Amino acid sequence: MSNGVITIDNYIGGSFVAPGANYLDVVDPSVPGKVIAKCGISTAKDVDIAVEAAKKALPAWSKMTIKARAAIMMKFHSIIQREAEDLARMIVLENGKNFTEAMAEVAKANETVEYACSLPQLAEGKTLRVSSQVTCEDRRLPLGVVASIVPFNFPLMVPMWTLPIALVMGNTVICKPSEKVPMTLRRVAELAQEAGFPAGVFNLVNGVKESVEALIDHPDVKAVTFVGSSPVAEIVSTRCRKLHKRCTSLGGAKNHLIALEDCEPSSAASDICVSFAGCAGQRCMAASVLLLVGGEVQEGLLAKVVELASKIEPGSKPGQMGPVIDEASYKKIIGYVTDAEKCGAEIILDGRPWNKKEGCKGNWIGPTIIKHKQSSDKTMKEEVFGPVLSVYSVSSWEEAIAIENANPFGNAACIYTTNGGNAEWFLERFRAAMLGVNIGIPVPREPFSFGGLYGTKSKYGDMDITGDAAIEFFSNRIKVTSKWPITQSRKRSSEAVAGSTKDHANFAGSM
Repeated sequence: MSNGVITIDNYIGGSFVAPGANYLDVVDPSVPGKVIAKCGISTAKDVDIAVEAAKKALPAWSKMTIKARAAIMMKFHSIIQREAEDLARMIVLENGKNFTEAMAEVAKANETVEYACSLPQLAEGKTLRVSSQVTCEDRRLPLGVVASIVPFNFPLMVPMWTLPIALVMGNTVICKPSEKVPMTLRRVAELAQEAGFPAGVFNLVNGVKESVEALIDHPDVKAVTFVGSSPVAEIVSTRCRKLHKRCTSLGGAKNHLIALEDCEPSSAASDICVSFAGCAGQRCMAASVLLLVGGEVQEGLLAKVVELASKIEPGSKPGQMGPVIDEASYKKIIGYVTDAEKCGAEIILDGRPWNKKEGCKGNWIGPTIIKHKQSSDKTMKEEVFGPVLSVYSVSSWEEAIAIENANPFGNAACIYTTNGGNAEWFLERFRAAMLGVNIGIPVPREPFSFGGLYGTKSKYGDMDITGDAAIEFFSNRIKVTSKWPITQSRKRSSEAVAGSTKDHANFAGSM
């Protein structure tokens, strides 16, 4: 480290190792041009070195009992709890979240670590006697070396969706952090070392496109997980499929919230505001479109949402909202707002002036609410990935569900109502995999798995990424059918036992 700038090297075989190429600047998203770290850019050769280290560690790690592996994960869990505030401060620095959001991320990350600690019970295979002298059983074996490619928006939580489960199931792991937020995982590597993970079991390879492609293409990498944008998720999945490689690849979202006239306006407004503006809208579960069914009642709901969102201030303190990750993201979000305005939409809360506030030069855009006149506007249909909520009024339930169903994504959807029958009508018709009733961020909690609807732009590849789906993803299910015939020696032994039992019964009866 020099002048407060951290050097982010690869973590391979239990040591930090300089990459073969150069370093990229990691910039504080809240202060334009302020370099906070130098992130290594790895070559395909660096990936080869990491894979060799993971292969070398695999035999001993996979031969340990699952309980022994879980015991190390338990220590890791306690270390994360101990270091929670420091990890949160690092997330605030490199990602821009406020401190409360960062602490929530640490807690959610550690929840998956906790789930992985229970795998000795949850991953137990079935055993069943299927006929006379014949037994069938499941056994789970690790895949081998696996790769996890993670995004910038959750520097700790998304990696912990995969790493703990993959490791306790007996695999060795190579993680490729986002080059925009590499500092948190560098610290995680130090904590993993403290917890007692053997050298080579957990590895980090930093970089950009070359390192990602090298990980996917490497013949000794048996599975790949990816979370990021839909175009890249599709490329990753297609590339893995061509290599007959197991892959879970999660993409973007366009999450719809539908508010009925019978919803509870105060709680709905609060929830909607948190959903679209939390984490600066940079999460695949964020609300993106609000469909209002009804008239005056819904205008009151919208007014409450605008009132709450307008009170949010820029900053990193609880209740405040941080910047978006970089200038490219900022310009993209501004472009969507400007396009909606040109299409005749009304900007009823404009976050663009945030960039002119004192101390907010750079990537700052405040909560923005757009009331559309037509559902065909680009901002109504494409992923914005920022604190922007598109609002559109519909005349019927059928119109609302038709708009939601027509979007090409399939991540999340939510219905706001106080009537269970109304909720069920929408739950049966939504075209998304993670659904909410009066919850605008319906993230499943373990043991329920996380993932969008297969066949949409939200999900490519094989399975969900957490929970019981991850147990299946990170292991091979081996089926054993056994028949043990009774030999002559066993028959004689059984007869001797039977005779002894008869003698005992006779003796007992004579007393």
